Amino acid sequence: MSKLSVTRLTSARIPTEYGELQLCYYANTADHKDHLAFYLGNINQAEDVLVRVHSECFTGDVMKSRRCDCGEQLDRSLQLISNEGRGVVIYLRQEGRGIGLLQKIKSYNLQDAGHDTVDANLMLGHLADERDYTVAARILEDLGVKSIRLMTNNPDKINALEDEGIKVNGRVELECAITPDNERYLTTKAERMNHILKLGNYVPVLSVSGKHEPQPTD
Repeated sequence: MSKLSVTRLTSARIPTEYGELQLCYYANTADHKDHLAFYLGNINQAEDVLVRVHSECFTGDVMKSRRCDCGEQLDRSLQLISNEGRGVVIYLRQEGRGIGLLQKIKSYNLQDAGHDTVDANLMLGHLADERDYTVAARILEDLGVKSIRLMTNNPDKINALEDEGIKVNGRVELECAITPDNERYLTTKAERMNHILKLGNYVPVLSVSGKHEPQPTD
């Protein structure tokens, strides 16, 4: 287990469409990034808390880009937490699987030239995934969470948190819509990064924009 430590510098009440969340700002001993946590309900000393460990994605979270499923996963996680009345989202500032926004944009250009997300990162001199979840584990400990149900499709994230001493009692899948813009991205996640995704048959439906876009059939 890592010796990395976190410090909650401040927190504030944030009313949202998902409920009144508490937003916490964390410093840590590993980097100078402003990692965040926002939670709903009573989570101190709680078991089986619904948790999403979400890596920052400016293009998906803010711009609602269809190249990835990040923004949709974040929204879905908050909806599930709202429905349950309790839960945590940890927002880690590790854009682009840890390579940063500049390199992610360069990776997008390589993807448009025909390479998948893994090969694009490798061509830029990075690992396929450079993210680390140690800060997330320390934040969960600081919040007093005893055990969690993790909202993720990524088994490696579960393993990483368990290696840091977090008790993961279950996985909640986050299935998102398949579109022509993200189909290859999702396929690469499943085939090359061991993500648990349903990528079976899907049929085209008419979207709000009037374009035909595929959606999962199950």
